[in-house]
Amino acid sequence: MNFADLSPLEWAANLVTALSVLLAAQACVATWPTGIVGCALFGWLFWQNQLYADFTLQLFFIATSASGWWQWQRAGGPAATQQRQALAGRSLLGMALAGLVVALAYGTLLQRFTQAYAPFWDSAVLVTSVIAQVLLMRGHHQTWPAWLVVNTLSVPLYLSRGLSLTAGLYTLFWLNAWYGWWRWHRLQARTQALA
Repeated sequence: MNFADLSPLEWAANLVTALSVLLAAQACVATWPTGIVGCALFGWLFWQNQLYADFTLQLFFIATSASGWWQWQRAGGPAATQQRQALAGRSLLGMALAGLVVALAYGTLLQRFTQAYAPFWDSAVLVTSVIAQVLLMRGHHQTWPAWLVVNTLSVPLYLSRGLSLTAGLYTLFWLNAWYGWWRWHRLQARTQALA
């Protein structure tokens, strides 16, 4: 990979988004406004590369980042948002099954009506990211294994489109998801000990 050949847009999207994800692992409310900027930049990049499901995903992230920002500011961060208990297995299974149906349906639409690249794979990234984002907004620590799945799917997709820097960033996100999972478990344990 020749870093000089990468577009300024890809550089900017990666740098801003990296900062946002690191802030999320630290349970810092600044993750949300930073994420809005990163999502806008990535939306533009994905549109240019015919990754339409990923473009749609960035619009979703912008809207949910605004909502997450408001929820975390009001509640004082993820430790104080809604419920911190693990979701029941049935709830997670329901989310996974609904996600599979939506990914197949959206992938079919993209395949039929657009010239989208890898429409089903791209749709799987979209749906898994939506699930992970909802869990993040609600302060559930299951957000981190969901982000592990997202990053595992994203890296080869972005590599296949020549988005090497973005694939590298998502590899780092994969590692950060492990860190976030560990850190949030510690935060939860401290919160419960104080209660």
